[in-house]
Amino acid sequence: MAGQCDLCLLGLIILSSLLTGSSGVDDPHVFISSGENVRLPCNNALSDCKSTTWTYYNRFRHSAAVELITLGIKKKDTERHERLSLGSDCSLNIKNVTEEDYGLYTCRQFVNDKQQGTDERVYLHVLHGRSVTLSCQLYSYSRFSCDYRVRFEGLQLLWVNQAGVDLKTDSRYQILFSSDHCIITLTTTLLNEDDNREWRCQLTRRYQLQTSVRYTVKYSVSSSNSEKKSSQTTAAAPTQVIVMIVEMAVFAAPTVILLQIICARRAGEFELHTI
Repeated sequence: MAGQCDLCLLGLIILSSLLTGSSGVDDPHVFISSGENVRLPCNNALSDCKSTTWTYYNRFRHSAAVELITLGIKKKDTERHERLSLGSDCSLNIKNVTEEDYGLYTCRQFVNDKQQGTDERVYLHVLHGRSVTLSCQLYSYSRFSCDYRVRFEGLQLLWVNQAGVDLKTDSRYQILFSSDHCIITLTTTLLNEDDNREWRCQLTRRYQLQTSVRYTVKYSVSSSNSEKKSSQTTAAAPTQVIVMIVEMAVFAAPTVILLQIICARRAGEFELHTI
């Protein structure tokens, strides 16, 4: 009986390996974070890229494959026309990758309307961070609750931009304040243009500024990652650095501002610096 079980197990292993081999597991897989540039290799290219056709398929976005490059010429009616280019080696280059670019890309070669060889498939995976949440919380040594101090002492926590404008007026930001815990949170989706953008959490008392915390987002490329060289890997994902500068002002009651940062944005390293 033990011998029969071993034989059955061996048969399952062989069957599994056959199925895996036919499922495209050897196809190139390229991983990139949104906002970066990516190169998709075409390993079946002929000497002349005029025979190269690139198609894109994503069953969640399109019911049929979409031609991006036809016989070496870029299609003008595609939504990503401006971001596409054909490399000298017939690779497909995509600038400023978005989360909608993920899917299956196929490189084919045609000579005299007849396909030459087999398809070269490349799977593009895009890592996209949806949002970042910043929170400021006020801790006070006082017998009065936060709600009481807000109502009767005129304390207020608010988020402002670099110009000092209250971010509650901007629909891009979701701001919530809890008087139970004296905490105010800001949630937004980070954009490429947020590089060097500043946000401030301010504490005021009767409309007079008491103290604030300033946050500046900086994007940079990790030098260690930029050294990677592979036809199936991509350029390094940016390192997102949030620089936190704390500015304290004189205030009668002992006050502490606690910063909590929850960040879900891009791939790569994440560092938090306090100055």
